[in-house]
Amino acid sequence: MRILFIHQNFPGQFRHLAPALVQRGHEVTAMTLANGAHGEWQGVRLVRWQVMRGSTKGIHPWVSDFETKTIRGDACFRACLDMRAGGYIPDVIVAHPGWGESLFVKEVWPTAKLGIYCEYYYRQYGTDVGFDPEFPSKDPEGDACRLRMKNLNTMLHFSIADAGLSPTRWQAETFPEPFRSMISLVHDGIDTALVAPKPSATLTIGDGVTLTPEDEVVTFVNRNLEPYRGYHSFMRALPELLERRPAAQVLIVGGDDVSYGARPPEGMSWKEIFADEVRPLIDDAAWGRVHFLGKLPYARFISLLQISSVHVYLTYPFVLSWSLLEAMSAGCAIIASNTAPVCEVIHDGETGRLVDFFDSRAIAGEVSKLLDDSVMRRSLGLRARSFVLDQYDLRRVCLPGQVDWVEGLSA
Repeated sequence: MRILFIHQNFPGQFRHLAPALVQRGHEVTAMTLANGAHGEWQGVRLVRWQVMRGSTKGIHPWVSDFETKTIRGDACFRACLDMRAGGYIPDVIVAHPGWGESLFVKEVWPTAKLGIYCEYYYRQYGTDVGFDPEFPSKDPEGDACRLRMKNLNTMLHFSIADAGLSPTRWQAETFPEPFRSMISLVHDGIDTALVAPKPSATLTIGDGVTLTPEDEVVTFVNRNLEPYRGYHSFMRALPELLERRPAAQVLIVGGDDVSYGARPPEGMSWKEIFADEVRPLIDDAAWGRVHFLGKLPYARFISLLQISSVHVYLTYPFVLSWSLLEAMSAGCAIIASNTAPVCEVIHDGETGRLVDFFDSRAIAGEVSKLLDDSVMRRSLGLRARSFVLDQYDLRRVCLPGQVDWVEGLSA
């Protein structure tokens, strides 16, 4: 079977699925916006395409998002036409539609089956929008209109898609009917053999300090340090936490950019804004135990989880981060926000502890309690790993489900 993946940052969510399909004898091609020449990755033929124009200045803000997706869809459409002219016709197309690239693929290959990755459907209530009163909408009356337009790309994709795939139940349930009935639930999967507890793990940080699981280590991980992932709540917990735990080392992983939500004031980053806010409340010696590690190579990230005493994960009601499940797989004791879809995997007192996203004092208190209780930490970590092994293991659970879903598209 000829299978075509479309993802602007391929492999993305398909990093395990695409090579697995190659191993099953399928001819797999991927279209990606990433820089570089055409080539091959783990048996997958790569076709790179480019966006040839920018967005219109001064366009109505409700339309700007869809214009960007249309521009990308147009560019990908032209690249697909070139592929068809060269004789390429896929049987199945698997796309992440979030950036619009796959909007017009059925105009090129009308007989191909299209499966789409259903990451999120925007809603005005009960999700990320309006969740954090510290960052109110600039146009609350117009939010419903803006979000309806933001979902236009998704709605157009469902008009041509044959099936959808979503990683969590809550994310799938953000989609309204009739779309929801088209969506299967299969997570991207966690490589539990690779991300596993390791008592001998070490991590060397700045100034040559080497930490092990015997040290008191609190970890916090974002792709980028920003309010959507609770960076501000975590930072506001630090003054009390550092005072209560004079031996604790706090390791913060994440970049200075923005993945989700509003950008900070010009010339600043959310990282420095909230670090500057709490710095006057923390003395120099305690601040020396706070380590910003930036973005880590994956091997060092795993080592960080393996030495963690307590891992803190906070998020708006939004897309679930891989890092939470990876921390669970590594056997971390988790403190997490009592928000969806976190509650699907963190069951309070069983696979971790849940706290109010906004209650920085409670965050500091719960972390401190766990640091005092090695028996509870070990129990929570063991049960967290067991849960991931049972529900999210890549090889036994998720990858077989993904493969069945793709191969089923051709039926």
